[in-house]
Amino acid sequence: MKLLVAGAAGFIGSHYVRSLLSGAYPGYEDARVTVLDTLTYAGNPANLAPVESDPAFTFAYGDVCDAELLRELVPGHDVVVNFAAETHVDRSITGAGDFVTTNVLGTQRLLQAALEADVRTFVQVSTDEVYGSIDEGTWTEAEPLLPNSPYSAAKAGADLLCRAYHRTYGLDVRVTRCSNNYGPYQYPEKVVPLFVTNLIDGRPVPLYGDGRNVREWLHVDDHCRGIQLVLDKGEPGEVYNIGGGVELSNLDLTRRILDAFGAGWEMVEQVPDRPGHDRRYALDSGKIRAIGYAPRVDFDEGLAGVVRWYRDHQDWWRPLVNRRG
Repeated sequence: MKLLVAGAAGFIGSHYVRSLLSGAYPGYEDARVTVLDTLTYAGNPANLAPVESDPAFTFAYGDVCDAELLRELVPGHDVVVNFAAETHVDRSITGAGDFVTTNVLGTQRLLQAALEADVRTFVQVSTDEVYGSIDEGTWTEAEPLLPNSPYSAAKAGADLLCRAYHRTYGLDVRVTRCSNNYGPYQYPEKVVPLFVTNLIDGRPVPLYGDGRNVREWLHVDDHCRGIQLVLDKGEPGEVYNIGGGVELSNLDLTRRILDAFGAGWEMVEQVPDRPGHDRRYALDSGKIRAIGYAPRVDFDEGLAGVVRWYRDHQDWWRPLVNRRG
């Protein structure tokens, strides 16, 4: 089995590759992996350092928008898993064009290359943000896509292209939509590592608006196991929600992170809310649970592990914080 994993120098993709090559996924012990990444600000070669010497690992520097490169690289692979995306909502608000280019055009170029190369299965890694915002209840995969940020709109466009390539050309495309991820190796502009690294340095944490926006939290290891399950047992053309089952307001999340440091509310800095900030996300994960999925990582234990990891790996994140300014 040979897999092309696009965008795997980032947070989630690198976890997937490290897990795959460590033998975490039964039946893939002999898999060979090609990582394609253009190493933007969030693509970090250090994320792949634990596997870079593995003979089953190959790194290819390049952009998913480069059709000529893809025509050369994709043939010979059985599976494509696409993590490649611009992901930070705040950045999409100030620079939407890069998000449309990478998330929409890049996905189309990768789908086309997979189609031409007779790739067996294409897995598109997406997000719950494509659904918009929900006041109560949960989203099933049948909900309409109502994205509210340039980031989520670009991801929704990619999802629709995946549907089109399955319906029009018969390509076996499967889409996963996850809730908010946390875990080691997450770029420190995201809320959990931002708060953790700030508190390690004795700096306040910025809390948007009234802090009552609600998110569902999922450990990156549980997310990647869900992606692998969809690859193994999912159906062509189907979408699968992957939720962590833990709903927290940003106020609750902030309190838990403060408690992990023995810090008080004086370490919180209220900042103006993000434009168009979705109020609540919540996924119905019944469809993927029906094929054997269940999250394993308890949130409090997972959060404690993240705090330990960032304390122990300051050589990984300090250069990124310094570069971020």
